[in-house]
Amino acid sequence: MAAVAVHQFAECITCHAWSPDQSMVALCPNNNEVHIYMLSQDKWEKIHTLQKHDQIISGIDWSARSNRIVTVSHDRNSYVWNLEEAVWEPTLVILRLNRAALCVQWSPKENKFAVGSGAKTVCICYYEQENNWWVSKLIRKKHNSSVTGVAWHPNNILLATTSTDGKCRVFSTFIKGVDRRDSVMGSSADAKFGEQIVQLDLSFCWAFGVKWSPSGNSLAYVGHNSTIYFVDDVGPSPLAQNVAFRDLPLRDVLFVSERMAIGVGFDCNPMVFASDESGIWCFVRFLDERKTISSSKYGSQFSEAFGKLYGQSKHGVTNDAVEPSRSRGGIHENCINCIVPLNKAGNSRRTRFSTSGLDGKVVIWDLENQEDLSIYL
Repeated sequence: MAAVAVHQFAECITCHAWSPDQSMVALCPNNNEVHIYMLSQDKWEKIHTLQKHDQIISGIDWSARSNRIVTVSHDRNSYVWNLEEAVWEPTLVILRLNRAALCVQWSPKENKFAVGSGAKTVCICYYEQENNWWVSKLIRKKHNSSVTGVAWHPNNILLATTSTDGKCRVFSTFIKGVDRRDSVMGSSADAKFGEQIVQLDLSFCWAFGVKWSPSGNSLAYVGHNSTIYFVDDVGPSPLAQNVAFRDLPLRDVLFVSERMAIGVGFDCNPMVFASDESGIWCFVRFLDERKTISSSKYGSQFSEAFGKLYGQSKHGVTNDAVEPSRSRGGIHENCINCIVPLNKAGNSRRTRFSTSGLDGKVVIWDLENQEDLSIYL
């Protein structure tokens, strides 16, 4: 079994994040507070409670370099928390939203963070030293519905988003005075702030969690139609592939290597997806069980330059056989809504990660000793 630790913190957890040294975890127990726990003598003790929001906190991210926490909430506000003399002090973020803030993520250099919202808007926030607050530039009129996920490219400029309008989009977030042009390569190097690089029309339903691969060469996101989408060569002519499965939909995804991704969601059990040497992705198995399910029971479709040829299958595998019913879950007993990498210093592979869900648990997983998965790491 890949799970190495299971911690029961609350009745329900909406999101969680780890401190840089992974000795503390911050989580929201489905209310307007953030609880911070520290591991002491094999026992988790609550050492801080962050209270500033008025409604449910929908997103948390803990920066690895600067040790700052950013939170967003349905109250349309965001705060950046700094640890000062053992007290977490909030700094106001000017979001200018008229709907709930739904998700947040620090950029790789941690000089910006992105906030997705129910106002069909993405806020790119950066710090203003003169006023001691965080201000935002808005990407407006690009989404037709709520922004459910944001993910930074390793170059600190490109940002991928998912929305309940069924689309995944990639934008430039270049801000003069904050970013440098030499960090961007390719056709997007001269793109202005808010310029849309590509729109991916692969999903015909709500789209959720989105992530880049460690190199930034691939992109993955999930849909509410029990499908996960993989995109290579993100740009004017991307190479896209979707893997459909017969289980409950996913809510989030994480690349653990260039060839393997973990999806989590309503099935209460992490799903492992991997690509073969030819680059074709397929479902491998559920992480909480050893049994491997034949990939022939899952659909896989490719589309090259789908902007012109979308819908024309280059490769396809279909099978209409009915899959036997399978008991849901395992360690998690309810929907998993968050997956967070646990990177070791000096190790680019994301073999360790944690999940949290509506059952109030935070589970730590380790793929290092999974022999059948080692070929993909």
